[in-house]
Amino acid sequence: MSLSADDIVKLFEKDVRARKRLAELLVGEPDVRLAIINAVLRDVATKSDIEATKRDIENLRREIRREIEELRKEFRGELKGEIEDLRKKFRGDIEGLRGEINELRKEIVELRERISKLEGQMSLFIKLFIAFNLPILIGIIGILLSRFFSP
Repeated sequence: MSLSADDIVKLFEKDVRARKRLAELLVGEPDVRLAIINAVLRDVATKSDIEATKRDIENLRREIRREIEELRKEFRGELKGEIEDLRKKFRGDIEGLRGEINELRKEIVELRERISKLEGQMSLFIKLFIAFNLPILIGIIGILLSRFFSP
């Protein structure tokens, strides 16, 4: 039975202990260890790489600051005008809303007055209803009582 490289890899994937032993064997060999270190070092940044990156970042910072300052100068006048226009419009809108609120307040006062009048009229209506119907009710009760108590 012959094992392919793929079969061997699958066996190492399944067996953690065997993987560790293989790693120990490979690291123990000086030539293999040197090859591994060289392969890893290709991916590791050097001090000069870091310094170059720092310089690039600082250059980008300066450029971005310069562009931001240019944008500030360019739009400072335009933005001030637009902001002032928005303030005027906003103030006008607020004044319009104040007017509408005052109108609503007037309408609420009028509605309260009308409700107050209706309450007075209902009170009078109830009193009149009782005044007219109370004698009738007393009369009906009297008739019913007289029929109940008379032989």
